[in-house]
Amino acid sequence: MNPFADLRPFPVCALLAAILAGACAGALAADGLERARQRGELRAGIHYLVPEYKGGMKFRTPETLDTALLEDVARQVRLPLAMVSAEPGKADIALVRIGQSDALHGAASVIPTGYAAGAMAIMRTDTDIKAWEQLKGRRVCVAEGGLYAGTLAARYGAIEKVYKAPADSLLALRIGACDAAVHDNAMLEELIKLPEWRKFSARLPVGPRMNLVFVLPADDKKSAAVLRQVAYSWAANGYLDRLMSKMVRQIAFEVYLDQDVPDCH
Repeated sequence: MNPFADLRPFPVCALLAAILAGACAGALAADGLERARQRGELRAGIHYLVPEYKGGMKFRTPETLDTALLEDVARQVRLPLAMVSAEPGKADIALVRIGQSDALHGAASVIPTGYAAGAMAIMRTDTDIKAWEQLKGRRVCVAEGGLYAGTLAARYGAIEKVYKAPADSLLALRIGACDAAVHDNAMLEELIKLPEWRKFSARLPVGPRMNLVFVLPADDKKSAAVLRQVAYSWAANGYLDRLMSKMVRQIAFEVYLDQDVPDCH
């Protein structure tokens, strides 16, 4: 059994409460983006709030594209952006990952962003790990901003090592602190194309892909139309591919800068 078949950032009922909260009290009388314009700020619900960068901190590229995509939405609708946790009454729109059969498809307006990914593990090419089940008792690197922390320990008995960002997780893999690193396949497949990552290109089968989608109340037609146009523009100009390529190059460079010991042997 694949460990990621039912993965989602938070329960469907909680998400529905988040995006539909206040409907009975009339809070959704105006569409979400119109409320945002009246407020002068777009509040976007997201499953992980990237810690604010402050001077003196080591910069780290986030685990997912979510933040960058929401920043582009805000740019296109010409509003300042505030990212919030997807809790009742907080968000005008929500950006989440769901499966093809998720109950949200019938309960809300769901607009695909065009990004879909499943869990993927990479390891040294000489690894003896050939199946997900063989992660039991092995050290596995994950990032706290992704969806996989907790799943590997719970389902396979892996020894999870949770890092702040993907660069830290992947650096730990390179220096032998972990036996495998688990992240989105979209990111890892791009990473292992780089010559310096060929030694770490062994992989396990990709888990079921989940779609990154905008979620709105079903009757918010105006906001849905705007977000569909945003997603169409991303597909038309290859924005997601360019964003992923840039993200991977940044992560690889962050690993390079911090690796002060040789690769594990």
